[in-house]
Amino acid sequence: MTTTTATDPALLGALLERVRAGREFGPNVYSTLDVLQVLYDRVLRITPATVDDPDRDRFLLSKGHAVAGYYALLAAKGFIPATWLDDQGGPDSWLGDHPDRVLVPGVEIGSGSLGHGLGLGVGTALGLRAQGRTDPRVYVLLGDAELDEGSNHEAIAYAGATGLGNLTAIVLDNRSASHGWPGGAASRFTVNGWTAATVDGRDHEALHTALTGHDHHRPHVVVAVVTDGE
Repeated sequence: MTTTTATDPALLGALLERVRAGREFGPNVYSTLDVLQVLYDRVLRITPATVDDPDRDRFLLSKGHAVAGYYALLAAKGFIPATWLDDQGGPDSWLGDHPDRVLVPGVEIGSGSLGHGLGLGVGTALGLRAQGRTDPRVYVLLGDAELDEGSNHEAIAYAGATGLGNLTAIVLDNRSASHGWPGGAASRFTVNGWTAATVDGRDHEALHTALTGHDHHRPHVVVAVVTDGE
């Protein structure tokens, strides 16, 4: 069920340009691309044919305002037609400025209000555990500024206390959080019993190792540091 075909960077770039349509994108969009490629090329057990398989992995984009790269990646992988990208955000488009799980194949949650995704990920992981489904994993991508939201701190504490080993958070750290934490963003998770890895958010091999090299007995966080302006 894993997608193993590498995404052609030129194709992904061309698809992103179709979404951009002359608009300006900031670091919030460009910082997501490497993590998304590693997840969908090498980690997630999901394909366009298995979007409704109960044993699929779940990917939740909490950082919903950075959806442009996500749409381009979904088109590159065949989840949605590339033609949908040409009218993204239009009055008749299924691709809104935030993802919609009802309208877009492969999207697990409607997101946009920062701070909600990790709590939804905790609930999804708990639901899978309650059903006795031990294989699917839940991955949540969020920005470091989202950790300013109190709801995330509750989700972090709860996941650690209940040992949600099927949950992985990926924090894109571009130094946009208002406060920060002594020792870095990972320390906010490890104090509540999570395992953690901090890596270069552009290094695909490091990202892959960090996303797959843990024991699955506790929730895991990967802090992907992206400080190159994009």
